[in-house]
Amino acid sequence: MSPRAVRTVRFLLTGLGNVGVPLLEILRSRASLLMERYRLELLPVGLADSGGAAVSPTGLDVAAVLAVKRARHSVASLPGVGRPGMSGRALVREVKADLLLEATPTNLKDGQPGLDITRDALMRGMPAVLASKGPLVLGFQELARLSDLESPGRPPLRFSGAAGAAMPLVSLGRGDLALGKLGRFEGVLNNTSQLLLSRMSQGQSYDAALKEAQALGIAEADPALDVDGWDTASKLVILANAVMRVPAVLSDVAVTGMRGVTREQLDTARAKGGQVLLLARGEPLGEERWEWSVRPTAVDASHPLARLGPMEMGAVFRSDLHGVNTLINAEQGARGTGAAMLKDVLEIFPD
Repeated sequence: MSPRAVRTVRFLLTGLGNVGVPLLEILRSRASLLMERYRLELLPVGLADSGGAAVSPTGLDVAAVLAVKRARHSVASLPGVGRPGMSGRALVREVKADLLLEATPTNLKDGQPGLDITRDALMRGMPAVLASKGPLVLGFQELARLSDLESPGRPPLRFSGAAGAAMPLVSLGRGDLALGKLGRFEGVLNNTSQLLLSRMSQGQSYDAALKEAQALGIAEADPALDVDGWDTASKLVILANAVMRVPAVLSDVAVTGMRGVTREQLDTARAKGGQVLLLARGEPLGEERWEWSVRPTAVDASHPLARLGPMEMGAVFRSDLHGVNTLINAEQGARGTGAAMLKDVLEIFPD
């Protein structure tokens, strides 16, 4: 038997921050395994960050790119291949490639620049793998129509990392549980809020717990999206549309953050063998009608997520055919999101 031919997938990556750089590190460290196991070469031909882009039809030197980013410079400064001022959208419009990896910062106001970047890629017939939540939260129905999610034959759109980082929520809910009628969904989908609530239940102050989360690199200097519940709500909207297949937008979610949680609530939950979680919940109310919420919720020892650790996220799917399925992930941060993106790539370009 002759060896399988090597497939070269030329890709564009927009966004070289907390997700994009770890993704390149993973691709570099797993290049030989991709070749050995899948006969697949992932070749970066265009990368864009906030300062511009780097383009090479024959492939960019990932080691050089990583060195530039570690020095806190733009890839536009790379000799010979740098394109100062070139936007991610211009990169997608002008450079020929087989795949878009989209990892620009999440923007919940208008979804930009990720929404336009993704739209342009799909309209050019380019498969897209997203880590950015904004395009999916604000433009899911449009992007679904432009992709294979609603229109067979159109380019694939995948977004595992945007919904649950390394937790395979979309794969499980949309694939393995596809024939079941889904019931109540519950999830802890934000690692920062979980760490803060866990540490506060152990007696730490909010400020001390936040400093730990920031030192670990899981919380931004301004943690509002995390602690006020909007990151969790965004992921719930993505799951509502993709898994429950119910059109939902951010305004459909009743959101209460964790800032108002009291010592009494934490102590009471702990005394019952449980804890207070910033819990995302989807509750079916009838045919294609769901109630969506994110709020601090005290769970007792009987709840599947009662034992969730400070660095863990988790989710519970209930199905009439499949029973109760619980996922728990010891969060890997941006590496987990990058790993989820790579898993999506392998789904688009199967062995």
